[in-house]
Amino acid sequence: LIELICTNLSFFLFFFPSKVKQGLLPSLEDLLFYTIAEGQEKIPVHKFITALKSTGLRTSDPRLKECMDMLRLTLQTTSDGVMLDKDLFKKCVQSNIVLLTQAFRRKFVIPDFMSFTSHIDELYESAKKQSGGKVADYIPQLAKFSPDLWGVSLCTVDGQRHSVGDTKVPFCLQSCVKPLKYAIAVNDLGTEYVHRYVGKEPSGLRFNKLFLNEDDRPHNPMVNAGAIVITSLIKVMQFMNKMAGNEYVGFSNATFQSERESGDRNFAIGYYLKEKKCFPEGTDMVAILDFYFQLCSIEVTCESASVMAATLANGGFCPITGERVLSPEAVRNTLSLMHSCGMYDFSGQFAFHVGLPAKSGVAGGILLVVPNVMGLMCWSPPLDKMGNSVKGIHFCHDLVSLCNFHNYDNLRHFAKKLDPRREGGDQRVKSVINLLFAAYTGDVSALRRFALSGMDMEQRDYDSRTALHVAAAEGHVDVVKFLLEACKSHWNVFRITSTVSLHFGHHDVFKILQEYQVQYTPSEDSNNGKENRTVHKNLDGLL
Repeated sequence: LIELICTNLSFFLFFFPSKVKQGLLPSLEDLLFYTIAEGQEKIPVHKFITALKSTGLRTSDPRLKECMDMLRLTLQTTSDGVMLDKDLFKKCVQSNIVLLTQAFRRKFVIPDFMSFTSHIDELYESAKKQSGGKVADYIPQLAKFSPDLWGVSLCTVDGQRHSVGDTKVPFCLQSCVKPLKYAIAVNDLGTEYVHRYVGKEPSGLRFNKLFLNEDDRPHNPMVNAGAIVITSLIKVMQFMNKMAGNEYVGFSNATFQSERESGDRNFAIGYYLKEKKCFPEGTDMVAILDFYFQLCSIEVTCESASVMAATLANGGFCPITGERVLSPEAVRNTLSLMHSCGMYDFSGQFAFHVGLPAKSGVAGGILLVVPNVMGLMCWSPPLDKMGNSVKGIHFCHDLVSLCNFHNYDNLRHFAKKLDPRREGGDQRVKSVINLLFAAYTGDVSALRRFALSGMDMEQRDYDSRTALHVAAAEGHVDVVKFLLEACKSHWNVFRITSTVSLHFGHHDVFKILQEYQVQYTPSEDSNNGKENRTVHKNLDGLL
């Protein structure tokens, strides 16, 4: 169904955009109705909802509020409660037709979302088998979590959503809040002001060490000392809600009280920072530490945190509300520090093997950002000796092994990795079009480039025409010679192309095809020798 919708919408929008605007052809709402209805006069509501969800959009998406409200109202006020005729359908979708058209035409960052999420589910199941690790127990609120909890949520920059596992269970951000509050500080105060008080280099030490750099400043905002200083600069909760698209952001008072009671080392860091005059003038250090513990006690779910990560991936715009939350400068700086300092003492290894900005926390969360594509939150309480989620680390490794998301993966020349950003079917269609158009125009140079790049020179269109068919019909002698002498051509096409060239009066082409057919028709007992000679001839022709 989605393939049919994409084909129909793309055809009309590409070939007749002006006529659609003038009303001479069906409107976008009409096209959407006809393709979903498949010849019927009415559409079952569940069919429309199913098609919508397959694109990655949710019915709870704030951008679709008008559409969903109208749909509910329509269902309540009509006698035929589960069916929509064309007028009712148009009435429901017209306020969100641009977003819906984009979704059904597969113009989102991940076009084949169903296929991609099936891979995510496989990675989830693989990571679920990982055992080992220990749940953090320095406060009872963390120790109570079951080690079997495991959830992954993702949100793309276009608002496509997918969740698997325990993604609705609230947990505290803990250290995952550090990049978020740093981003808020830079957004409000600017890079230059913020870095008067905190550095930007990895420390090479444990995250909770009492240690400053040579300028008597915390090394970076991702260690406790730097995070405490950043806390003195900001106001937070409104930003958190905006980054999460107004999805769940809560507060665990019990965790806050426990953190404060067991926070001797952080108090020691605070007094050390105060002695070294690391805080802005007039700062109440004890109040700032309380605020720091409160920020660590902010609760999220995998689903709401994935939207926060997607806001960072989307340059500071929340993907499900469209609201700008952070400046480009704040996002760029935050992702840079997450990449170099975000995973405790494992940061270098993570940057090497995964190559993506991320931040982990002792509650078991890993906030992962694929810039310009999506954000993810992986959550599983058991931690390794570095303080990172065992299952989360395994999932991140597998994700980058499967998809070319690593920061230094080549997007053009990759063989074994998937690129979910590409539409596989579209690439094949473009390949056939480019090949046949080059044959039609007689562009031997383009055909030579295609052959050298490894393109299949015998690709066929919907009517089984090859480049040789098209070149013969157009009378392009040079193209026909190139395809015959430098590229392997299917033996069965000779008779057809000869007939085509003779029918169109291209006698030169007809003669070439006849001579080639007589000369190179293989005998059964010499297939191997002919094949070897053909390979050498192809290479000679290409050179």
